Amino acid sequence: MSRLFPDHFTPAAMLPQGPGVDPATCIPELVKCVEEFGNVAINLNPDPSGGHWSSPPLSDRHWYPIYEKMIEYDIPAMIHVSTSCNPCFHTTGAHYLNADTTAFMQCLTSELFKEFPTLRFVIPHGGGAVPYHWGRFRGLAQMMEKPLLKDHLLNNIFFDTCVYHQPGIDLLTRVIPADNILFASEMIGAVRGLDPETGHYYDDTRRYIEAAHIDPGERYKIYEANARRVYPRLDAALKAKGR
Repeated sequence: MSRLFPDHFTPAAMLPQGPGVDPATCIPELVKCVEEFGNVAINLNPDPSGGHWSSPPLSDRHWYPIYEKMIEYDIPAMIHVSTSCNPCFHTTGAHYLNADTTAFMQCLTSELFKEFPTLRFVIPHGGGAVPYHWGRFRGLAQMMEKPLLKDHLLNNIFFDTCVYHQPGIDLLTRVIPADNILFASEMIGAVRGLDPETGHYYDDTRRYIEAAHIDPGERYKIYEANARRVYPRLDAALKAKGR
């Protein structure tokens, strides 16, 4: 896609992950995608089993080879599962959102970012249940004697705006600091129809950001500034394209 539409897309690498396979086997693909193809990020699947969750949590040393390479290249990972092979979990309605919430909680219960202070994760779909239950997560961190979430996680975790209605975006922007929100829309998203309540597509996320009660500085961060900070290789990619 980035080759077909170079003025609109910059590539990120989908790693060839499989259940029960050492993530270190993905390193050659990661290196090739960054060094040869100019990828600015990777997608990391925390559940290669497809809904059976047979892999260790993201805090486990199982994942460290990927993290070490991410830090070497100064690239972030979007934490995004693939399809669900478990009939209990609808892929886009349950599995995706469960994974977002699960990934956040795995980070909360660990000291991962003490081990890797420059590691950066982007959690999609507004963070799943995270903004809605921010008080629960704050309380759990307190019970576990963790630092405040702003210090424990928000230097390393970011959330995107693939949320499909105005109240959801309003909640996201009220609960999560603007510094931790990245604009995202979908080309072929989980919901592709028109919302009968608005007459607009559910996944037209820019409309929600424009209507949110945030100041222009925060809107600039969400649209552009945060992406340049979280994806530092993006500027080099844009420069190479003459932009």
